[in-house]
Amino acid sequence: MNVSLEKFDHYFKRIEPILKSLKEAGGRAYLVGGCVRDLVLGIDLKDLDIEVHGLQAEQLEHVLARHGTVMLVGKKFGVYKIARDDVDWSLPRADSKGRKPDVAVDPDMGIEQACRRRDVTMNAMAIDLHQVLEDHQQTKKLYRASVIDPYGGLDAIKNKSLRAVDQQLFLEDPLRFFRVMQFIGRFQMQPDQALNDLCKTMQLWDSVTDSPLARERIFEEIKKMLLKSRQPSRGFRWLASIGRLEQTFPELHELIGCYQRPDYHPEGDVFEHTMQAIDAAATSKLYQETERMSCEQEKFMIMLGVLCHDLGKPAVADEQGRAIGHEKTGLEPAKKLLGRLTDDIFLHKAVRKIVRHHLYPFQLVDAGAKLPAYKRLANRLAPEVSMRQLGIVCLSDYQGRNGVGSLPLESGQEKYDAFLEQAGRAHVVDRPEEPVLLGRHLLDLVAPGPEMGKLLKQAYEIQIEQGITDIEELKKMVLGKKYK
Repeated sequence: MNVSLEKFDHYFKRIEPILKSLKEAGGRAYLVGGCVRDLVLGIDLKDLDIEVHGLQAEQLEHVLARHGTVMLVGKKFGVYKIARDDVDWSLPRADSKGRKPDVAVDPDMGIEQACRRRDVTMNAMAIDLHQVLEDHQQTKKLYRASVIDPYGGLDAIKNKSLRAVDQQLFLEDPLRFFRVMQFIGRFQMQPDQALNDLCKTMQLWDSVTDSPLARERIFEEIKKMLLKSRQPSRGFRWLASIGRLEQTFPELHELIGCYQRPDYHPEGDVFEHTMQAIDAAATSKLYQETERMSCEQEKFMIMLGVLCHDLGKPAVADEQGRAIGHEKTGLEPAKKLLGRLTDDIFLHKAVRKIVRHHLYPFQLVDAGAKLPAYKRLANRLAPEVSMRQLGIVCLSDYQGRNGVGSLPLESGQEKYDAFLEQAGRAHVVDRPEEPVLLGRHLLDLVAPGPEMGKLLKQAYEIQIEQGITDIEELKKMVLGKKYK
């Protein structure tokens, strides 16, 4: 099969001089891995993986150095970068088992054998870049390229099937279990029976170092799934289907069978609700870049919050399907789930605030709450979470209630808009109201310390509740007879 090189064009212009140098040195470069898959799927390329055959490590490094400062991602791993570039240049290698394998670089390894060490067949394809270079030199344009496909990756993509390239090699890297989970959600593909059987029983343990799989590596796969999937629920549903959800995400497993009132939750149990809610969050168009975080970072924080928002329900659910207080009991399981993935303090704090307050936005709208209530909520969320961000969580929660299918509802936007309108009137959409009375205003009467802190808190509460923003008036109200 030939694949269009349209999405590769701007990359080719950058690497063409390097390809020419590699050819002169006797090397042959192949585009490999996920970027070939993405060209086949028509997905924009984010970075490139290029494997160079026919050269020793020192030769490759010497060639690359002629085009920029070479960064050794890991010389023992045979991977190089040129500074400020997003291309990985590697050498064909045969890895031993484990998270920190011994690497034997083999410049004379054929491309078919090199592809064999890939995880699934859709990632075990290559494009001969020197053939692309020769075609370009003749035509002065990029059209299409032939895909080297020794293990049936094109057929797997066509049939939306995930297949292991080599079952034994697949088992030697336990991270591949989570990569399968990520691919299921991200590409909406399903493992074939052989791969499912492997994943049902494979050890999620580094047999060489005799230690758990590094959580940082798992975290990156979960992050990719949440950020790049239209239906990340597929990955978690797959874990449940092969009996591995309890081991990998026990807090989510507890949601299975947790009954909910059908008049509020016609979709079924809490697990089904959570899966629909994260799919709603995954496809939301409401994410924005802020002063504190990128659009992608905001989405990831909210996705984690939505994933954890109802983890407290099993602890308090009654026979009628009510779960009063679940926003409080959800704090501990959310902490445990996140703790197995990351130590990021900001994410931990943000997700806890989301879990604790996720019910408030639409409750305030339904109750016709006054502006001070919006100001109080914004203050409790700060500085990690904004009212707009919590509104997205609440909207996703609302949309995860489809009783006639697994796709989230598209309703609820009017409630979200009403919430933001009121938050806007209170001037707290993106940050809480700033206190007008500050410590420096009291220094002539009160020494810094607990008493001053108490007075400032009292003044801020008056400011929010009564709308008083005159500094002198606030000083009179909190200082009483002390104020002259």
